[in-house]
Amino acid sequence: MLIAMAAAVIWLGGYAVLCAVKPFGTCRRCKGTGETARFGKPRACPRCRGDRLRLRLGRRAHNGWRRTHEAGAR
Repeated sequence: MLIAMAAAVIWLGGYAVLCAVKPFGTCRRCKGTGETARFGKPRACPRCRGDRLRLRLGRRAHNGWRRTHEAGAR
C-alpha cells in the first residue's frame, strides 16, 4: 500500500512538472497532424482547430484554480 501511494505521489509530481514546463500536448484526435478525414476529404481538426496542440488537462485545472484564487483575493 505504501509503495502504491509513493508511486502515485511521484507520478502526480512528475505530471505537475510536465504541465508547468510543457503546458501543450499533441491533439489526441488528429495525433498532431492538424487534419482529420471527413467523408473522404481532409479537414481541419475540430478539437484543436488545426493548431495540432491542446492544453493539457492538468494545466487547464491549474489555470482555473489560479483564476478563481485571483478573483477571490481581490
